[in-house]
Amino acid sequence: MKRILNIFNYFSLFAELGLLMMLMSNIWVYNLTHGRTYTKVSRIPARETALVLGTSPKMKSGAANPYFTKRMDAVAALFHYGKIQKIIVSGEKSPHYDEPFAMKNYLIFNEGIPEHVIIEDPKGFNTISSIKRCKSHYHANNVIIVSQGFHNLRALFFARNLNMNALAFEAEDVYRPRSYYRNHFREFLARVKAVIYFIIGV
Repeated sequence: MKRILNIFNYFSLFAELGLLMMLMSNIWVYNLTHGRTYTKVSRIPARETALVLGTSPKMKSGAANPYFTKRMDAVAALFHYGKIQKIIVSGEKSPHYDEPFAMKNYLIFNEGIPEHVIIEDPKGFNTISSIKRCKSHYHANNVIIVSQGFHNLRALFFARNLNMNALAFEAEDVYRPRSYYRNHFREFLARVKAVIYFIIGV
């Protein structure tokens, strides 16, 4: 019985430490990015480049993905308001699937963005890859990151740790109960991973 109690105590201790680490990681991300995210185009300072983080243009049903279209609307607003001069569309490109191409086409044909200002990054397989390539491959340091607000915090965390002069502009969120809470919970855990990456120097 005593052995079972000891195992239970150790399990409880590890669970408490894990929860504390998750909370502290999220607090760290919030503190580092505080005051650098914007929801109104008129208030965000101008930057040379916008970095749009990729997502699937279509849902499983084949309908347009609202997360995708809201991001395109957001970066188009920044461009038409004169807040940016160039746009990097960063996402996954693989056989029969091309997020950057879909973003570029949408911006040209649906948002009236000139083709010559759009740069496709086909190797933005995840958030950290998109941020790192923005700086190292495209040499863009003064950027506005565009995604939904819950995603922007982690992206900004990566950018700030790379000493980029980055801000974030929040695309309108999508309030569908199942996906909304799933995305926010997933992002809560992803911020812990981001902090671990920073600590171990990935």
